[in-house]
Amino acid sequence: MASKPKQLLAELTHPGPHEVLRGNLALVGLPGVVFTPRSGLGLPAVAFGHGWLQPTGRYHQLLRHLASWGIVATAPATQRGPLPSHRLLASDLLATLDLVTKVRLGPDGISVDSDRLGLAGHSTGGGSAVLAAAQAATAEPPKPEIRAVATITAAQTFPPATEAAKAIRAPGLHLAAGDDLIAPAVGHAEAIADAWAGPVQLRTLGKSSHLAVTEGRHWSQLLLHGKPHRGTQQLTRALFTAFFLTHLTGTSKYLPLLEADVKRAPIELADEPAA
Repeated sequence: MASKPKQLLAELTHPGPHEVLRGNLALVGLPGVVFTPRSGLGLPAVAFGHGWLQPTGRYHQLLRHLASWGIVATAPATQRGPLPSHRLLASDLLATLDLVTKVRLGPDGISVDSDRLGLAGHSTGGGSAVLAAAQAATAEPPKPEIRAVATITAAQTFPPATEAAKAIRAPGLHLAAGDDLIAPAVGHAEAIADAWAGPVQLRTLGKSSHLAVTEGRHWSQLLLHGKPHRGTQQLTRALFTAFFLTHLTGTSKYLPLLEADVKRAPIELADEPAA
């Protein structure tokens, strides 16, 4: 009997069955962090783009959660100044995926399958993930195919993420925040979802601000509206995990959750383009 969405949400809110290891991307040539299951070959991988001024440490629990469910989760710690290049962060996200597919990770030689790659990000890091997916889709010679893209409070970038979205046929999941004063959905996540070329879903997280997904304290909270919020963090972990397990591993177990309205995360847009 198929599990109900509420049961699947409760399951994915908790850490998965895998013991998690943490590593330093700088050891293989790029500053950043990587979380992996302790063992496994041909694993899926996701590269995560940080928000404006945010250190990757503000997303460690999210990355660790994905790894506990069998997904290699990594985040480059580049373009962290006040005037970052969104295009270069996008390139770094792709470079990160390239690194983890070519290097054996962990003491037991964990490997990543280059056909099971995804991108994710927060704020302008979400916009940069969109740019990266478009770069991969239009590159000559072609880069490894991106199978799924997920964002949380995605913000517009330069060049515009809305234009880049028109080139992306991979499934997209975009989580907007109902109380986001930095990147309101109407001009950011919603506009990106409206422009998406492939299957796409937009959800709005209630009682959630632009920084709600971040963890711990950081001086940037003096400049940016919002603060960490446990409920938002839990919803994001569960929905991201369901989305990437579905589209990177081929399991259908979590489709009922992805297709249902969730308390505090109703579906605002669900579009399946014609073949």
